[in-house]
Amino acid sequence: VRLHVSIGETATDVTSELDMRRSGHGSPGEPLRLHGVDLELLSLEINARPVSAEDFHHEGEELVLHNVPEGDFTIKSRVRIYPERNTALEGLYASNGMYCTQCEAEGFRKITYYLDRPDVMSRFSTTLVGDAERFPVLLSNGNPVAQGSLADGRHWVTWDDPFRKPCYLFALVAGRLDHHASQFHTRSGRTVQLRIHVEPKDLDKCAHAMASLQQAMAWDEQHYGCEYDLDQYNIVAID
Repeated sequence: VRLHVSIGETATDVTSELDMRRSGHGSPGEPLRLHGVDLELLSLEINARPVSAEDFHHEGEELVLHNVPEGDFTIKSRVRIYPERNTALEGLYASNGMYCTQCEAEGFRKITYYLDRPDVMSRFSTTLVGDAERFPVLLSNGNPVAQGSLADGRHWVTWDDPFRKPCYLFALVAGRLDHHASQFHTRSGRTVQLRIHVEPKDLDKCAHAMASLQQAMAWDEQHYGCEYDLDQYNIVAID
């Protein structure tokens, strides 16, 4: 899954590329059903070719696609969502000038079209784009692998999560946050960067949470032989 999330003044555009393969468990020619709620569909392609209006339709919370290829294929969709209007606090929503996600249990379908089920495990690469002044912090799952600035005052960060996960674990935060930083040294000798991101007024409240996190990570190693496997561990705690 490759996501490109561009946060605008009044709306957010989400481009999604899904690399897929038919599992072979269904009937031949069975349509593909992707979940989607409150999404304004701007474009839809399979293998870089536009999908004709006759080859898809909406059915409740599902986008039903006919005539999908039998082998490997890529579905690319571009949708527009409105986080400022999202009062359900599911999917991507605005809160006190920040953008946050809540995808458990079925909130991801409010971000883009997807197989929004807990048994679908995918690798996610997410590029976030936003105004550098309004959203100096852009966070998602995994490790940050690239970043840069744009001529229009916006900036971008790409996060890559090397481990498959269900979409209800997807997370995105964009906003003006301070952070309390520390490190954790794993038993194999790696250094993990730890950050607790909070609103500036709460920065002095993070020390106990950081100590608790470090002790929890040590506990996982000592009692379960489980070593943290990413380069960063980010926590966001906001009102």
